[in-house]
Amino acid sequence: MAVAEELTGREAVIQRLRDVGLRVTGPRLEVLTVLAAGGHLDVETITTTARERLGTLTSQAVYEMLRHFQETGLVGKFDRPGLPAVFEISGPPHQHALCTVCGRVENVAAVAPAPPKGALPEWRVEGAEVVFKGLCPDCRAGAPAA
Repeated sequence: MAVAEELTGREAVIQRLRDVGLRVTGPRLEVLTVLAAGGHLDVETITTTARERLGTLTSQAVYEMLRHFQETGLVGKFDRPGLPAVFEISGPPHQHALCTVCGRVENVAAVAPAPPKGALPEWRVEGAEVVFKGLCPDCRAGAPAA
């Protein structure tokens, strides 16, 4: 899967779309370019940013593009309880930290643990996620001392 740094140039974004078998269109190119700029973005932010460059773009169209990007491995989705999901360019395996106050999400270079031997004998485990929850630096700075 692509590393975000590999998708910084427009030509690289075009090539990545072609590599996964997706036709290069203006909307796809803009949405993927917005995501390639980095961070964890919700659909509203992606749509607004891409719309500024394109003129018109619906949230429904962005949802559909993101679904295709997920199916092809270009993009990953992170669900935040009580908040809109955020999307990011797929890269090396990692975990996430979630601020329980503002919903900020950061990548954490960590490997998810395997289940203990014998814990899920009837299961075929396909993956695991670890989410570190707490206060981000901005929310910590504004929180009263404990």
